[in-house]
Amino acid sequence: MSDTESPAGHPFHIGNFRAYWTARLAMTLAQYAMLLIIGWQTYNIARDSGMSVGAASGQLALIGLLQFAPLFVLTPFAGLAADQYDRRKIGLLTILLQLACAAVLAAVTWQDAMTLPVLFAIAIMLGVARTFTGPALSSLAPNLVPKAILPNAIALSSISWQVGMIVGPAMGGYLYAIEPAMPYIVACGLFVVAFVALAMIGKVPQQAMRKDIRPIGQIIDGLRYVAHNKMVLGSITLDLFAVFLAGATALFPVYARDILQVGEQGLAQLAMAPATGAAITAAWFSWRPLKHNVGPKMLLAVFVFGIATIVFGLSTSMPLSLAMLFIVGAADMFSVYIRSSLIQLHTPDDKRGRVSSVSQLTISASNEGGDFFSGSLAFLIGPVAAVVAGGVGAIVTVAIWSRVFPVLRTTKTFDPPEDLLEDRHPSKPTPQEV
Repeated sequence: MSDTESPAGHPFHIGNFRAYWTARLAMTLAQYAMLLIIGWQTYNIARDSGMSVGAASGQLALIGLLQFAPLFVLTPFAGLAADQYDRRKIGLLTILLQLACAAVLAAVTWQDAMTLPVLFAIAIMLGVARTFTGPALSSLAPNLVPKAILPNAIALSSISWQVGMIVGPAMGGYLYAIEPAMPYIVACGLFVVAFVALAMIGKVPQQAMRKDIRPIGQIIDGLRYVAHNKMVLGSITLDLFAVFLAGATALFPVYARDILQVGEQGLAQLAMAPATGAAITAAWFSWRPLKHNVGPKMLLAVFVFGIATIVFGLSTSMPLSLAMLFIVGAADMFSVYIRSSLIQLHTPDDKRGRVSSVSQLTISASNEGGDFFSGSLAFLIGPVAAVVAGGVGAIVTVAIWSRVFPVLRTTKTFDPPEDLLEDRHPSKPTPQEV
């Protein structure tokens, strides 16, 4: 029985998808646990060396810039690679590179020999690895399941990434409070789990790229598709500008040490609050998938994200700060669930790697680029003003995007255009059902 003839079930009934989901979750948990601690160590080294709060915030900005630079330069080529080569092998190679980075950080931290140059160098290597990982794994998921359950698979794939991205920092903060090297040691173990799980997936057929177009032309072809598809372009750029402006995560070390004065335990709690909101939202969607008014609800979620960010920025109370970050995480997960599903479902398979790379570039621009922006703005006007201004910027972005991209307001369901439905599984692989 082919995948298109298989009875609709749940993606977790398919062995390949279970292995993929496990690999992506483990890898993302490790990545973001490391990133939080890299930022914490950077800020503490800078402050302990006598730098002011503003100057130390500038070092956080530099960490964000060093991670974003490889993504900015290499992302178009990473998307091309994901469409041209075996996506599993790309994922395996990048996991090995990240494992090496985690091992170096664990060893240097254990020896109490950490320096800013080491942190900066590792930030660059992690940026390179994540540049190629994102498009390869994002575009792999839709090839593993029958099209009848593809929206659920895409949502679950996005949830694994989003939960890892938000839970990872919380995990890293608590582990660091136990032993500074522990987050990196656990990250090594998670990367091993991710490698083994991804290696368990058999060869997955993917639609061949056109051979009559040169590589640069193929990259341009993918960019042209994004530019002409208003649903994809609007969804991608909404995240770019909203999270770029309102990203408060980079300034958690500043709030934990100098504003709320809650130390390492408080840093972990600040990271855990959005993680909890995101996890509860993800669990809800896995039980009750969203089906109606998806576009307007995505815009509303980003609006709520901006409001909660403003209140968090102004708060000097730890309970209020945690409550607002819980809402930030829930609203962000709500938005990501809808946005990721719309992008994947409105993209043909032969362009999915390149479109995913563009999506990753905007996500990284909003996250790592947003870290640079937030740190730089904190250096110029102070951390509180920087966070509040970012929240206002997210709200303004929602207002502008709802007018510039009216399709976001009028989209009611996840249903893709009819011309894409025939193109989902050109080779009709039979999923491994266990």
